[in-house]
Amino acid sequence: MKWLIASRNRGKIRDFQVLFDQLGYELVGLDAFEDLPEVIEDGDTFEANAVKKAVQLHEATGLPTLGDDSGLVVDALDGEPGVYSARYAGEPSDDDANNRKLLKNMEQFSDPTQRAARFVCVLAVCRDSEEPWWVEGRCEGRVGHEVRGSNGFGYDPLFEPMAHQGKTMAELSPEQKAAISHRGNALRALYEKLSSESFSKK
Repeated sequence: MKWLIASRNRGKIRDFQVLFDQLGYELVGLDAFEDLPEVIEDGDTFEANAVKKAVQLHEATGLPTLGDDSGLVVDALDGEPGVYSARYAGEPSDDDANNRKLLKNMEQFSDPTQRAARFVCVLAVCRDSEEPWWVEGRCEGRVGHEVRGSNGFGYDPLFEPMAHQGKTMAELSPEQKAAISHRGNALRALYEKLSSESFSKK
């Protein structure tokens, strides 16, 4: 069976294909199709954006479709940058600018407990004859005081996961990161759902 993932990111597609190989499914990205509609991510939650991607692209292609949305949620900033994580400092998306803005907005919060944050990843599935559904993965931690590390992207150089205190996500090996990351946790939840006996009998 062939599935579509709502992404053109080849690295992300490769990561997801590892899981889909175990399920016996082929995974293709948006580049496998021409003239697909551009999905506007205007939802106010990760769930809304992920489901919108899955539904619209399933309707356009007829394939079972996986949509995702993810970002960083900072308690002291009332959930910012949240669904605006990729464009926190404006368009076009710029990781360095986003990190600088986050550090500026966190200057008043010096106590580690005030810098609590989490990465969140939502994976949504849309297929024929069933309502869209989604799973979520989280990684708890805090916002650091400086950018450190080169093994990541986005907010990885600022985010210090609880499982590896004193290190940022960008200072971890790929194996360490996969074991604790929000995307890794969401993928494991997706695998459990797709491979469950009750699901496979549908």
